Amino acid sequence: MKRTPARQKAQQLAHYFQKEKPDYVYLKEVFRHLRTELEVEVPKSGQKKLPVVPSEAEIQRYYEVVWQARNVQDMLIIKTLLYTGVRVGELINIQLQDLDLDRCQIRINQGKGSKDRIVPFPSKFRETLAVHIEQMRIKRATHLFESRLKKPYTDRGIRKILNRYVQAAGLAHPISPHKFRHFLLTWLKKQGIDDALLQPYSGHATRQSLEIYSRLAIGDAQDAYDQVIDDFPI
Repeated sequence: MKRTPARQKAQQLAHYFQKEKPDYVYLKEVFRHLRTELEVEVPKSGQKKLPVVPSEAEIQRYYEVVWQARNVQDMLIIKTLLYTGVRVGELINIQLQDLDLDRCQIRINQGKGSKDRIVPFPSKFRETLAVHIEQMRIKRATHLFESRLKKPYTDRGIRKILNRYVQAAGLAHPISPHKFRHFLLTWLKKQGIDDALLQPYSGHATRQSLEIYSRLAIGDAQDAYDQVIDDFPI
C-alpha cells in the first residue's frame, strides 16, 4: 500500500488534534503510545567506532627505531606517553615540580574536563627521569620537556616527533599520542586491571567510558576461550 507523504499526514493529524490544543509533552506521549500500538521499534544508535590500537609487536618495532636514533629527549617523551597514557595537551604542560620521584607519580594539572589527577610511572623509569630533570634544572627550564628554543613543546611539535619514526618502523598507520593512550589502557585491561582502578588514573569521567577497551581485548579472550572450552564439564 502506498503511504501518504509525511507532510500531508502531519497536516491531517494537525486537523485532528487542533481542538485539543496539545503541547509538546502530550504529543510526545501520544506518539510513544502510537509506536507501541503499531509495533514500531525505535532504532538503536550505532556503537562507537573502535579506535585503531597498535599491536605489541608494532609498539616494539616502533620503539626499536626510536632507540636506534639515539635522541634522548625523543625517547623520554615517547616513554612518558606510553607509560602514563597522558594526553598530548597534558604532556606539554607537565612542569618539573609536578613530578614526585619518590612515589613515581606525575601530577596532571587541569587535564581534560579541567580536572587534576595523578598518573604513575614505572620505578625502572625513575632514574632516567631524575637525570633528565637535573639537566632541565641546570638549563633553568620550568617544564619537563622543552624545545631547543627553551620553550614548551606544542601539540603539533610532539606529533611531528612521533611521526618521524613511523616510516622507518614500517607501520601501516600513523602514530598519535592518543594511540599510545589507547594501547596502554587496552593492555592494562588485558592484564585484568579493574575499571574501578583504571578510571581515576585514566581521567575518564565514568566507568562506562572504559567499556571500549574491554571490547578491544575480545580477540585475545576468544583465543583463551578456544583453548579451554574442550574441558568444559557439560
